[in-house]
Amino acid sequence: MARRISTPMARKLIFEERECSDVGEDSDVEADEDISELEDNISENSELEDISEISELESEFDDDVLDKDFDPSTKGEPAPGTSHQQRAIGDIFRSRSGDITWSSYPSKEPARRASKILKVRPGPTKMSVTLVKDVRSAFDLLMPDSILQIVLDCTNLEGRRVYGEKWEVMDMTLLYAYLGLLYLGGVFRSKGESMHSLWDVETGREIFGATMPLDTFQAISRVIRFDNRDDKPARRQKDKLAAIRTVWDEWVYRLPLFYNPGPNVTIDEQLIPFRGCCPFRQYMPSKPAKYGIKIWAACDTATSYAWNLQVYTGQPGGGVPERNQAMRVVLDLSQDLEGHNITCDNFFTSYELGQELLKRKLTMVGTIRKNKPELPPQLLETRGRSVNSSKFLYTADTSLVSYVPRRRKNVLLMSTLHRSGKICGQKPEIIMHYNATKGAVDNLDKLVTVYSCKRGTLRWPLAIFFDMLDISAYNAFVVWTAIKPRWNQKKLQRRRFFLEELGKALVIPYMQTRRGVPRTPAVAAMMKRIQGENAAGSSIRSPSTRSSATRPLSPRSPSIRSPSIRSPSIRSPSPRPPSARSPSARSPVGRSPSARSPSARSPSARSPSTKSPAPSPQTYHSTITTA
Repeated sequence: MARRISTPMARKLIFEERECSDVGEDSDVEADEDISELEDNISENSELEDISEISELESEFDDDVLDKDFDPSTKGEPAPGTSHQQRAIGDIFRSRSGDITWSSYPSKEPARRASKILKVRPGPTKMSVTLVKDVRSAFDLLMPDSILQIVLDCTNLEGRRVYGEKWEVMDMTLLYAYLGLLYLGGVFRSKGESMHSLWDVETGREIFGATMPLDTFQAISRVIRFDNRDDKPARRQKDKLAAIRTVWDEWVYRLPLFYNPGPNVTIDEQLIPFRGCCPFRQYMPSKPAKYGIKIWAACDTATSYAWNLQVYTGQPGGGVPERNQAMRVVLDLSQDLEGHNITCDNFFTSYELGQELLKRKLTMVGTIRKNKPELPPQLLETRGRSVNSSKFLYTADTSLVSYVPRRRKNVLLMSTLHRSGKICGQKPEIIMHYNATKGAVDNLDKLVTVYSCKRGTLRWPLAIFFDMLDISAYNAFVVWTAIKPRWNQKKLQRRRFFLEELGKALVIPYMQTRRGVPRTPAVAAMMKRIQGENAAGSSIRSPSTRSSATRPLSPRSPSIRSPSIRSPSIRSPSPRPPSARSPSARSPVGRSPSARSPSARSPSARSPSTKSPAPSPQTYHSTITTA
């Protein structure tokens, strides 16, 4: 007569029957139904093939022995002396949803090699190596004439709308000079500095006044646009990003064309600081700026190269929240990648995402939230666990680790890259890999903030455009240094030198064609020197070989404060308010010939007692000249 067995023993036999390859028939009954049936009458209606094994297994296994043998220890390996049958029995856990079965021992199936093989060589693409000859050409890859032509056309439309017939059409040279001054402002870290201070005789830099008047710069900042205002309302109903959508999509499309990321790619969020009116402005208390525009970013872990970006525009029309938004974002940003590993935080990580990435030959490592239905409840327990202890659970292609860094603190990570519970020091290898690859997007945000070209604005499209300029300059720097690794190799501030050279390369072509001469002697001397170099056919010096004669003078330089180089007509016998010392009153650069008549240049016309009125919108057209 067959012997009755307990419920735990029946569960062991069922899982053994499922996992062993020599089972004769598959049962169509669920595990719970099998257990109840065996418990009620296993002696008479047993469906097991060899009931004689029950007595042997019962004598071999016991609940106490099972608890002793089952120890998902820090190494994630079976206890010593555990047989193959023991590994297949007693180490199974169900997820909260009941759809996923986790085991305490790694799967013996081989890993998918295709998910770890890169199809392309990391670094600059063949296109970028062919096209990049200098710093300016590296920038032109990311911000070409095709994109800036859209900006130029829309800006001219807005200029004619604001100033009417007084507006003179801008050309590409002037637009590049405007961008160059933005970059130079970032080099001098003048993000919070007044524009009047940059053009001021005592506190400013000569290159700003030598390039264009302050009135011209402010007029361009006022009217710069990225779309046609006439059909914007119709487009805005379907797309919240309509004000800059064309420029943004064209720019994002070009990012992956010039650099191949390495084996690890980080996906995270970036916040563009902005407190103005925006339909999709976000509040993120964990970010330094707290308020701004959220950008999903995929960056190369090694270099923080921005490989793909996506603007978060809030909930779709109708106010219905998007389902599976995190998975959709990761799949969108990782499109066209193959053989890479994706590192993400707990907002994105899920078991379903890991399986979808495996189908695309990608792996995933990331922290996971404790409320996910794919987690087994046993993995969340921290009672009785020592500090720095780890527990591992596995499926055929996914690993889970629970790490206790301090008392009652549980950190959960999921990985489809790692297949074993290897420990590095006191931490699991999964956690070490995550810590080494998680910060690429944050590092990008930190780097572009140091020399940011952003200026204060209340228009969110312009705030996004400033961020595009910052990222373009950084990506160009990554491409340039990868192609020319010895360029300023021993310099500690290579990126500052790169931005300084880029800014000069953008402003000098317009400065060389400028006809008006600034009143400030130092600024006029600088402009004449550059124009003389252009006439002589001399090249622009790089920051590595620059001298004091070619770099912008410091605002504290004695040559600026020295009365010997300043014209008596500029010096004032008594301090004047800032409004009376407007740069527009001192530098009639780019004005019409009537404004530069001999009578206007006489000392009496430039006496300190004469106060020039502030420029009105009707006079802006005379300050914006073509090259």
